[in-house]
Amino acid sequence: MGEAKRRKTTLGEQYGQDTPILPWVPITKSQAELFVSLTTRGAWFGIGLMVVAWVTIRFIGPAFGWWQIVD
Repeated sequence: MGEAKRRKTTLGEQYGQDTPILPWVPITKSQAELFVSLTTRGAWFGIGLMVVAWVTIRFIGPAFGWWQIVD
């Protein structure tokens, strides 16, 4: 008997379903992975926005005369 068949007979109806991270937390492993990927993407987006804002404040604004940098 193959491992998959043995697991299917052992688990019964729970075979193929996502397992929760912890028994008392209603979050599955796939939901946790999705959360990590979304927050990582959001963090990189925020870093990009911060770099664009810094370049605008430090270089673009003074170059167009919108404001002056005070040293």
